[in-house]
Amino acid sequence: MLDLVYQKQKEKKYILLFLLYSAVFLFIYFILDSLNGGYSKMIEDYGLYLVIINIVINIGMSLFSAHMFNLSSAMVDLTKKEGKGTFMTMFSVLFGILTYGCTSCVIAFFAVIGITFSVAVLPLAGLPYKLASVLLLMLGYFWLRREIKHTQCKL
Repeated sequence: MLDLVYQKQKEKKYILLFLLYSAVFLFIYFILDSLNGGYSKMIEDYGLYLVIINIVINIGMSLFSAHMFNLSSAMVDLTKKEGKGTFMTMFSVLFGILTYGCTSCVIAFFAVIGITFSVAVLPLAGLPYKLASVLLLMLGYFWLRREIKHTQCKL
């Protein structure tokens, strides 16, 4: 099944979806960085290296997320069943919104749901949290691959 799913990634539909998903995720990740003070503030506080690291991670996470969405879409096309590993992509985006967002937004969000504490100061402009999102994506990817490997087509 895994080979069939990867073969479908070469179709025009999946290439276009990959580009669209990548652009959407890249937009979200860049917005999150701008809400966290922006790149000029990162350069001022930590230097250019942190901006470069953040941009590279943003690009990697958006491509990886788009790939996971495509794998899940291909699995749905082939089996008519949704993979459970796909939720990790959206969970990592939600995690990113809660941790990279401006402190006042995050505090207000947590206060609405009854949590009265929040991360007030994010080290290295939230880089550790971004790395945690990368780990969540990797976990979701391996979970999704395992699911695809052990799924069978309906006949």
